[in-house]
Amino acid sequence: MSAGGRIVAATTNPNKLREIRGILNGTGVQVVGLDAFPPVVEPEETGATFAENARQKATYYSTALGATVVAEDSGLEVDGLGGEPGVHSARYGGQAAPTYPEKFALIYAGLRARGALGCPARFVCALAVADGATILYEARGTIEGRVHDEPRGEHGFGYDPIFFFPPLGLTLAELDDEEKAAVSHRGAAFRQLRDHLATRPAWFR
Repeated sequence: MSAGGRIVAATTNPNKLREIRGILNGTGVQVVGLDAFPPVVEPEETGATFAENARQKATYYSTALGATVVAEDSGLEVDGLGGEPGVHSARYGGQAAPTYPEKFALIYAGLRARGALGCPARFVCALAVADGATILYEARGTIEGRVHDEPRGEHGFGYDPIFFFPPLGLTLAELDDEEKAAVSHRGAAFRQLRDHLATRPAWFR
């Protein structure tokens, strides 16, 4: 399977870029990150859903860079917190919780207050591919699990250490890149894109 061409992944996060490249490996598509271009002011994410934010980022960066762009928005939904942090995952806690261990502490404190430790949770990833203002393709991936009793694992990034995946009996941070991509929300969404790429070579410019 080979679609050829290049697609820009709208991220400066090297961990996300590594995951995306791994999943799209073998398609013949070159994946480059935003660091391959002169700096562009980040768009404000005003969407109420992951899908809305993905569309906003994809069309914004595609228009700014003159390239086919894939953007994703993803985060953790914790049932015991009414779905928080959700679309605010990266900014959860604001300046009071700038690091992920501090965000973990906020989540655990909130769950203790509600008697909901160990509650169900899921990761969600929505992606959008854009050519200028036109959305070419969208996909969504999820992974169901629960909040682990404590952070565990040295791999992954973000909320991975507190997300327990029952079928494997491990947190996502205890999986290596290949194992995580096989079950993760981002892996599910980008595998859909991978399978679709071969039929749309005209996307690329």
